[in-house]
Amino acid sequence: MTSLSRFFHFFLSDGKGNDVELSKYKGKVLLIVNVASQCGLTTSNYTELAELYQKYKDQGLEILAFPCNQFNGQEPGTNEEIENFVCTRFKAEYPIFSKVDVNGSDAAPLYKYLKSVKGDEIEWNFAKFLVNKDGKLVERYAPTTTPLTFENDIKKVLGVA
Repeated sequence: MTSLSRFFHFFLSDGKGNDVELSKYKGKVLLIVNVASQCGLTTSNYTELAELYQKYKDQGLEILAFPCNQFNGQEPGTNEEIENFVCTRFKAEYPIFSKVDVNGSDAAPLYKYLKSVKGDEIEWNFAKFLVNKDGKLVERYAPTTTPLTFENDIKKVLGVA
């Protein structure tokens, strides 16, 4: 199985518990992020993610946000509470999926795959993975790397000037 086909065969659970096949996003550039509402990195990351999404959604960028409570319990809410917080406070229009684990034996299969391609354990909230339109993982960014600092990488992968 090629990395292209393997990547797009993952099933995700949206914030309401419905299955979503990752193939829905084939042909899009994806920024996959593990998020948390009560982290010191929350405001800067959510603000910049919303800005990037507004700038590039029409060029093919999709942000997939995965709430995770594995880091000091900084995402304690329900899926509904998390989505309300992100959409109300930060005007997020991109999908907020069901809460997942990103490390350990219960890590979501998508995160196990991403870590097998680029790096080790997720070190904290807001680790970011940039995936091209063919499902190839292009880059992994540290939690402290804010989204606007790699805007040029996103533009390059999108093929916009």
